[in-house]
Amino acid sequence: MLVGPLSGTTEFWKAVRSRMTFSVTESVSALGTWVSGLRWDAVPAPVAERLGTVLFDVLAANAVGARTEGQRAFRAAWPAPPGHSPVVGGGSLTDPVTAAWLNGPATVCLEMDEGNKYAKGHPAAHVFPAVLALAAELDVRGPDLAAALLAGYEVAARFGRATSLRRGTHPHGNWGVAGAAAGCARLLGLDAERMAAAIDAGSGLPVAGHFDSALDGNPVRDAWMGAANASGIAAARLAVAGSARNTGTAARSLGELLGTFAPQELSEGLGTRFDITGNYFKRHSSCSYTHPVADLLIDARAALFGTAANAPEIATTTMEIDVQTHALAAGLDRTTWHNQLSAMFSVPFVAATALLHGEVTPRYTALLPADAPEIAQVAERVRISEDPDLTGKLPDNRAARITVRLADGRTHTAEAGNPVGDTDFQPFDRDRLAAIFAGLLEPAELRTIGAVVDAMTVSPGARALLAPLAG
Repeated sequence: MLVGPLSGTTEFWKAVRSRMTFSVTESVSALGTWVSGLRWDAVPAPVAERLGTVLFDVLAANAVGARTEGQRAFRAAWPAPPGHSPVVGGGSLTDPVTAAWLNGPATVCLEMDEGNKYAKGHPAAHVFPAVLALAAELDVRGPDLAAALLAGYEVAARFGRATSLRRGTHPHGNWGVAGAAAGCARLLGLDAERMAAAIDAGSGLPVAGHFDSALDGNPVRDAWMGAANASGIAAARLAVAGSARNTGTAARSLGELLGTFAPQELSEGLGTRFDITGNYFKRHSSCSYTHPVADLLIDARAALFGTAANAPEIATTTMEIDVQTHALAAGLDRTTWHNQLSAMFSVPFVAATALLHGEVTPRYTALLPADAPEIAQVAERVRISEDPDLTGKLPDNRAARITVRLADGRTHTAEAGNPVGDTDFQPFDRDRLAAIFAGLLEPAELRTIGAVVDAMTVSPGARALLAPLAG
């Protein structure tokens, strides 16, 4: 049953709200019991392997994002007191809340971090910066760090499944806070009751961000991840202090205020289904909704123009590009952009870049229209529309269909059910991710990240393990 907006104050609606809240409370209690009892040595091998791959991806995305001008300026403007928590790629160690605030936005600012289509967003980016920062401060053992990362991911993904946000609400910074709280509370060794209280508190600290902030290119959209991770630490600390209680807060915050909430999703398959094994990784620096279109137009480029074609040649070709996709992607239809963030949330920009250059990387998303007139020219020729049949296939399939018509009469039509990198379609392993990030990071940086991942589960302490990430 869904928790959603309710009107009136009749006894009937009061009873409905009471039952809903009780259901959320019971489900959060079950999560608290599971997280507090999770032991790394009992985690199935495929799940453990996927956690390492996700950690590699998140740390690499964080390191690449830390290089951007915006993140450099953010670090310069934020006084960082000394501590043990690494600012990834930032050259400093600081307190955990500051590290969470700085690493969260850097992880998502280039749209290279993993996601989960069933959670409808990015569980790891909501959780890992907070858990890693607190683990370094506490200097926990590697297996406990791994268990906390996994617990946080699973709780966040389940809250993402349970939450259906109102139209126009961005998924950064709301349902994922509960996962950050769970991971941090696991590091602090809380019992089941206080664990549930921490998760509940996290669900009561959401950001109500509008999706148009991404379309408008407003970096506050990235800052929501910093707020989410810092709030996760705060929620866990509230539980330690005894100031948090499990009262079914998500029924009101994520349900009535921000959308609807299905509490049964929190505990279904708990302990047997691990959502981290059904995630997706990215090969394009753009919103995941644009990825099937990019994949299809990279193939169209080779089919129509050959591997030797260059961007100016393609740009001067008279053509029409029709894109049909699901409702979530159809709204990303702006044909102009004014900064990197708004470019990454424009299907026409991504389509034009993929067709012209055969890739969508930060090298291109950083270009303004004046710097890349050929991309702007082709983007104007892209027409995007919703196909209700493709919308009906969500969330299992995030599909798109493209048709490119050239003036000489040639036509190329193709369809993809999911983007490359989706676990159900063409899954990535760590080697494939390393190849993607090899063009964006120095070899020494990738070796450092790989060493952290490889040593995590046998590390005697998180401080020494994680400190090199600051370099």
